[in-house]
Amino acid sequence: MTGEADMRPLALLRRAERFFIVTVFLTMVALFALNVVGREIGGSVASGLTWIEEAVRLLNIFLVFGALGLALERGRHVGIDTLRRRLPDGMQRVAERIIDAAGCAATLYLAWLALELSRFVLMTGQRSPTLDIPMGWIYTAPVAGFCLLSLRYALSFFGVIDRFSAAPGASGASGEGGAA
Repeated sequence: MTGEADMRPLALLRRAERFFIVTVFLTMVALFALNVVGREIGGSVASGLTWIEEAVRLLNIFLVFGALGLALERGRHVGIDTLRRRLPDGMQRVAERIIDAAGCAATLYLAWLALELSRFVLMTGQRSPTLDIPMGWIYTAPVAGFCLLSLRYALSFFGVIDRFSAAPGASGASGEGGAA
């Protein structure tokens, strides 16, 4: 295992991810509240806020992909682990390493695909209808999310984090899972 000083960059990353997620979520709430008030007032106020629905949809994409790494680290992702948990300890560790290696490779590939898609869409010049921003920037959310996910798989593979014991229902899981 690594020392506490080695975990400082990871703790900073976790804090940055949480800050990003909370900021995006609160921004979505504030925009929806503003939209409700604008619709109650009506008229030109309501028509001037038509961009909010699209903005919130796009923010939701960034929210979901921004949370991928933390969700995996804390065992809050979808996984089928019935077979893995029934294996003897040694075989369980081997299965976990294979899962982490495959997950790391798959998410790096998905990040690369998302990057290529982002580049392609940016080159087309496509823009969002109400926000008038280049649509290619939306695909940077999967790039970042899959990179964060791949990082967590790699950290688990090398034993820096123990994402398997942090999973809900895992033997020895503390309920919340993962380090802060």
